[in-house]
Order: sequence, then structure tokens, then C-alpha cells
Amino acid sequence: MCTPSTRLDHRKSSGGFRGKVGPVPPGKRRFALESTAAVRQEPRPPVARFLRTSLLTFATVLASIAFAPGAEPAAPLTLTPRLHHLRIAGPREWSDFPAIPESNRLELKFISQRNASEATLVFRQQDVKQPWKFRLNDRLLGELTIDENDMVVALRVPADVLRDGDNVLLLEQDNGAKTPDDIRVGEITLDYRPRPEVLGEATVELEVLDADTGRRTPARITIVNDSGALQSLGTSSDQHLAVRPGVVYTGDRNAVLSLPAGKYVVSAGRGFEYSLASQRLELLAGESKSTTLSIRREVPTEGWIACDPHVHTLTFSGHGDATIEERMLTLAGEGIELPISTDHNKHIDYELFARKLGVRKHFTPVVGNEVTTPFGHFNIFPALSDATPADSKTTDWTQLFAGIYSTPRVKGVILNHARDLHSNVRPFGPREYNAVVAEFRDGRVLRANAMEIVNSGAVQSDVMRLPLDWMGQLNSGRSVTPVGASDSHDVARYFVGQGRTYIQARDDDPGDLNPDEAITNFVQGRVMVSYGLLAELTVNQRYGPGELVPAVRETVNVGVRVLGPHWVRAHTVRLYANGELIREEKIDPDDPTKRERGILWKGDWDLPRPRHDVHLVAMAIGPGIDGLHWKTSKPYQPASPDWNSCVFGVSGAVWLDVDGDGRPTPAVDYARRILAGRKRELRGLLADLAPYDAAIAAHAAHVATGAGWDLTSADAESALDDATPNVRAGFRRYFDACRETRAARGE
Repeated sequence: MCTPSTRLDHRKSSGGFRGKVGPVPPGKRRFALESTAAVRQEPRPPVARFLRTSLLTFATVLASIAFAPGAEPAAPLTLTPRLHHLRIAGPREWSDFPAIPESNRLELKFISQRNASEATLVFRQQDVKQPWKFRLNDRLLGELTIDENDMVVALRVPADVLRDGDNVLLLEQDNGAKTPDDIRVGEITLDYRPRPEVLGEATVELEVLDADTGRRTPARITIVNDSGALQSLGTSSDQHLAVRPGVVYTGDRNAVLSLPAGKYVVSAGRGFEYSLASQRLELLAGESKSTTLSIRREVPTEGWIACDPHVHTLTFSGHGDATIEERMLTLAGEGIELPISTDHNKHIDYELFARKLGVRKHFTPVVGNEVTTPFGHFNIFPALSDATPADSKTTDWTQLFAGIYSTPRVKGVILNHARDLHSNVRPFGPREYNAVVAEFRDGRVLRANAMEIVNSGAVQSDVMRLPLDWMGQLNSGRSVTPVGASDSHDVARYFVGQGRTYIQARDDDPGDLNPDEAITNFVQGRVMVSYGLLAELTVNQRYGPGELVPAVRETVNVGVRVLGPHWVRAHTVRLYANGELIREEKIDPDDPTKRERGILWKGDWDLPRPRHDVHLVAMAIGPGIDGLHWKTSKPYQPASPDWNSCVFGVSGAVWLDVDGDGRPTPAVDYARRILAGRKRELRGLLADLAPYDAAIAAHAAHVATGAGWDLTSADAESALDDATPNVRAGFRRYFDACRETRAARGE
């Protein structure tokens, strides 16, 4: 059902804006800033015609004076004072938007004068994910910035685009776009001055210091105006600054920035490990100020290297917006100590670029490659910059991995964003993959030795989905390292290092790390994954991720610390065994005994000895970050319009060698042992499985099905109803996954 659109009536009179609601033909819903004559079609009395003619003549004279050479420019013209909710036909993107948008486009009509020189269109935008284009008098003016953050943007209006008299500004989603995109846009002003003049009314020089050393430090600077939006600057990126609306990355130099006059909150930080410093600032037109912000390292990560193993550039990947020079500044500004270059199907060395930008001392770069294939995307490293990349176009799974592992020096192979759809392939989608037993339907075996469990450029609607997928790989007997990464192609939208991996290794000098040591430990699983939090796991006060705990006694002590800076919160800490939740505790942020600088919670549990080998994983969860200084993003490919923002941290896995054979025994091996040589007698199998957990039971159901057992008969259902809760849970979970696969395949 169509709803009437709102037409905004702008007059050159004391009435100002006046709303009028009326029916609009289907397909023509719009907003229009129109003259009274355009809204009212009835004949006018002579006096009204005289007054209108006089007003238009007066407006024309004023505009002529405004555009005369040497004249002071006219005051900015407000085209609409509020934000408008727009969306093309289709389901809404997010449930926090109204079900019915105001319109599918924004059309504003106004009276102006031809601009003999450049003018500027200033507007505010929110939640923009698809291309939207501005046209002024049928000429393409520019696009909204594709960025979900709240920001004020300024577009150039070239000379002679404005016309004498009536003008029309139109905003529409790109004609080729088919995906509905809920956006808010408005607070649009036409300023008759050039863009540099509009955005450069005042100047501020910002210095960011490390409070512990007293020296200047690389940083991310965020500038938010008094309406709470990121403010576009008059300053552009250069060899020392990477600049986007409201965001500036610096190296070791001060940032001299041009801004419109106004009130701002200026913040400085350096990624996850550092504090955040903020200061209110008021700038008057023509004013220059200087200020210093001090930050310090808060999160205790000694002995752990901050790595982002999924980093792109516009220069070499061809999409996104971060040039190679800007990327060097963003890596330093987010405190990434071991960045791995992963431009698509290229081996790129950051070394010379980092030295040119003066930030090489802040990180040790590693050459890598995102091998982008028909089966999925795989980050591989280290590599030689002059080595031939693996064949990314092969359609043979075996040849693909043979090519990857034959690339000189390669040790780490990461499966990226396994739940995302690229080129019509979703690697861990239910059509081809049973996540409960970590098996591809066609018998392929994942040969990557790591997988992303969080990609901050492509977060999942269900944050547990990828961590559970990873634990499922461990249950299937594969040594797979969990990975946090950013997949950043941008300076400020999906920024580098928000998702990251901490690798256990010497970290005293970020500019002189030992990549071989770090990568060896990475492959062994000596890692922690961070998306705004860290979950540090220790077993029996000694063993950590990637290690095997020998000679397990009657009680196992598990210690957890939840780490994060002061601007992050945590509300829950969890412990998993073989992917099964076995402990959960709520975190009281006001409990002083569990919190100190950089430590949001600490505690331990004494667990009874398990009946079989298990892997333990700790996870911490907290509310998402709303502040624009480090805002957590919405899901890239949402599974639902409902979304709960969160941060989390996941430890690497610690194995318990309960059976004492000197190696970790996965769930699938126990299932095979229990079923070996057994006749098809289900009640006996279920009884034998009773001491084991649901993960082993699920694998037993899979092995039995593969051996021809009928687990779906009425007798089988009855036997399963009598089984222990853990066995029933494992079997039911396996059956549900099989049904999901059949449904995905239309069977």
C-alpha cells in the first residue's frame, strides 16, 4: 500500500518551510523543496501574482549581487533541515528502520542563481551500503560515501551547474542496484563558497603523545561534530596523514587539520591495546588552535604479537579506498605489529612503502597473498614477492592446494570468511557442508591449517557460527588455527586491525620481530583472537593455547583473564569443551576484585577430569562499541534484519590428554573406536556412548549412517528417547544438519 509523500514548500517569505501532504501517483513518491507556484495549481489573484513576481525579482537581484565578482557570497541555503529515510522497493535491511520508508528517492526543488564559480553541497548521511547518486539539474554531482557511519559530507558543485530560477536536486539509488539499502540522508545545505573554503574556516594542530614515553605516536584521530556525526575535513591525505570524513591516521608527526568553524569532540587512540583520549574543541572562523592528546598502552599483551593476516590496498587489489601509502599509516595508527599483505592473487611487499612513509619501526611486514578461487578465498604466507602466485583459476581442489603449498616458503593457509557468499559459493554453507561433523558432502577435505572465526569487515549475524565451525574442525581431527582479521580494503569504513590475531612470540621491538618464530607458533595454534576483547586461557597455571596438557589429574584448574582497554566492556565469559558450553559466568563491571587496568575480569574454575580427551576454549563477549572512534560494524551479509552488536575474544585451544597416549584424540577418533566391529544394535551403541560428550555422539551418528545403519526408524527413535541427554543432543544435532543440507539442495 502506498503512503502519501511529503512535499516541502520553501518560500522566499517569513513562512520558511511548510509541510504539505497529498497524494502522489504510484512510482512518483518523493520529497520536493518547491516554490508555492509548483505546489498550488489554482489561479492566483492579481495581488498574489504581483507579490510573487516582486519576491522572485528581489531574490534574483540578491542572487545576482551574491554571484557578482568581488561580492560577499550569499548565506547558505538550507534545502532540507532534517534526515529522510529512503529505500528502494524490497524488504527492509534492518529492523531498527521503519518497515515503510518515506520514499525511494529524495527530490528537492529550490530557487537559486547560476553559479559562476564552484559552490558546495553539504549533507549528512547514515547507514549507506549501496551506491546512491546525487544529480543537480540532471547533471551527476557525486555519490554518497559508501559507509554505514554517521557523517557529514561535502560535494563540489562545479561552476554553471546551478541555474537562474528553478533548480532540482535528486538523490536515487544507483540504477543498477537491486539490493534494498535503508539509509538516512538530509540536513542538506547549499553553500555558495568553494569546498575548500567551506571546510577550511579554521585550523587545529593535533599532537598525540604516548603518555609512558612522552614521545609522539602514530594514532587514529576521530573528529565528531556537535550533532554526533563524523565531520568532513578540508585536509587531504598526504605522506603523513590518511584522511577520511571525521577520521585521520597519523604517523609520528603532528596533524594540521582544516575544519569548518564549530564545536567538536576530538579523540585519539591506537587500536585495541591503547587508551582513548578525548577533548572538546570549539573553533571560530579564521581561528587556529593547537592541542595535545596523550594515550598509553593499557592491555597487557607482553609476549604476544598483534597480527592482522588479512589486509588489502586499493593500489594492488583494485577496490576499496586505501592506497598503499595510506595503508602504511593505518597499520601504524592501529598498532598492528605483524601485518600480512593479502592483495588478491599478488605477492606485495610493504617494506619499501613502510620505510618511505617513516613508519617501518612500528611493524614488521610479511608478504602474503589472498588466493581468490572458485572454491573460496585463502590467505597464504609467508611468500616471496617475486614468486609466481598459485593458480587461482583452477577448478580442481587437489591441484589448488598442491599449488598453494608448493609456493616457496608458504606455511600458513587460512580459509577466509567461510560463511560468506562470493562468486555464488559459500564454503561452509549447508548445501555442501555439514558443520556438525565438519565434512563436505563431496568428500573434499579442508587442507587449510587456519580459518577466520571473525572477520571485522564481514561479521556474522550469529557471532558464534564461525567459532563453532572452527571447534567442529578440531573435533574432526584437523589442526586448524583460529584467526581474527579485518579484511580491510578501506581507511575508515572497515578499518584495519579491528579483528586481529595475537600470536605468542617475542614482541619487544615491533620493527624487528622474528616472522619465522611468529608464523611457526601461528601454525601450532599459539594464538588468541580479538574483536574488541581478549580471552586469555591457562590450564593448571602453565599450559596455554596450542599446547597439550599431559598427565591430567582428577581436577583440572582453568584460569581465564578477559582483557580490554577502558573503553570496552565485557558481560559474559564462557568455557567450551569439544565445542560444548560447560561453564558460563556473568561479569559485573563494578566488581573491583575482578578488574584492573587492561583486565576486565579474571577468575578460574576447578573442573572434574573429563572421561576422554577434549580441547578447551575460552570466550569473552561484551556489548558492541557505539562510539565512532572504533564503532563495531553491522553484518556484511546479514542472515536477519535483527542484529545485536557485540565485541568478543576467543582463546586458542588447549588440549587435555586424558587417555595418556601423548597426543590429542579428537571426537571423530573416539566415535570410530566405539563403532569398530560393532553390529547394528543401536541400544548397545547408545549405552556405550553414554560416558562421552555430544560432539562424540554426533560423530558416532555420522559414522553409523555411513556404515548403513538406519537411525530414522521408529525403533531407532524410541531407543534415542531413552539415551542420555548428551547422546540425544549429539544425534539430534547431526540429524538437524542433515535436514538443513537436504533443504538447501531442494531434496
